[in-house]
Amino acid sequence: MDTKLTLRLDTETIERAKNYARTKKVSLSHLIENYLNFVTTVDEQSSDITPFVKSLSGAVTLPEKYDEKEAYQKHILEKYSK
Repeated sequence: MDTKLTLRLDTETIERAKNYARTKKVSLSHLIENYLNFVTTVDEQSSDITPFVKSLSGAVTLPEKYDEKEAYQKHILEKYSK
């Protein structure tokens, strides 16, 4: 069932949204509805961690002073210096 909703937004934001909807060939209402559906379901889905992923937690232990950036730089240098 469709219900009317009134929003107060900045004029420039509305114009950009209308232009975007026009280029995508959808109504502004449809665009906003899809966005709201997306953001409200992503939060529900992202909080579910599968048992497999939970089992991987703590599988690798790194040294206390491990520097991720340095390790990545070393990896890139080794990969592309050949």
